[in-house]
Amino acid sequence: MRFRRIVYGAAGVAGLVVVLEVVSRTGLVDDTALPPASTVLREAGRLAVDQDFLVDVGATLKAWAGGLLLSVLVAVPLGVLLGSVPVLNTASRALVELCRPIPSVALIPLATIAFSTVVQQKMALIFYACLWPILVNTLYALRDVDPVAKESLRSFGFGTPAVLWRVSLPSAAPFIATGVRIAASVALIVVISTELVAGGDDGVGLYLNETQAGGGRNDLLLAGACWAGALGLVANAGLIWLERIAFRWQSARSEGVA
Repeated sequence: MRFRRIVYGAAGVAGLVVVLEVVSRTGLVDDTALPPASTVLREAGRLAVDQDFLVDVGATLKAWAGGLLLSVLVAVPLGVLLGSVPVLNTASRALVELCRPIPSVALIPLATIAFSTVVQQKMALIFYACLWPILVNTLYALRDVDPVAKESLRSFGFGTPAVLWRVSLPSAAPFIATGVRIAASVALIVVISTELVAGGDDGVGLYLNETQAGGGRNDLLLAGACWAGALGLVANAGLIWLERIAFRWQSARSEGVA
């Protein structure tokens, strides 16, 4: 089944490449605006061995990983605290719903003033954007823990910390991991968007900006965008792999139910 999904996915990508190639080559779209897919892929392959571009990728990944890790370290314990104490959960609900829709890009001017380096600015914006999906997933996961399982443990004399450690967290962990995976994609969007708007010394977003200097090279722009998408694909696949290893029991249970 997994092999079939991979084959279908590859076929979908190949089909899109063919369509874009035909659209550009036949003149349906100006090839300066939308270069042929073969040209874009050739440039993407060249970027794979371009040292300057690899430095940009490294700078983007450094900020991405730092901001995402910081958001996990803060959002998960905060979500556990709010989800375990009903009074705190009720008191914070309005604040969470107020702050969650604010786009991180809108906070770029504030981050520029508050932080002295570009890396700190990017990590702060990533942290803000990723905090909410992880926090909300943690809250909902704890709310949906089977109450019978918790009451059963309490009936054997276990206190609240033991119930949280033995029942609530193991049950909520797969959903928290899903929140982290969603946040990882959000983080990549935020870091590249910040580089596009705020600039800096290195980064994939800065490279995308530079492709438009001096008349614009859309083939290089799209090649860089392809690599941005590839980074997101690899990050998502890696996190799914880690989830399957860490929560193998859940996969086995799901397959059994199916």
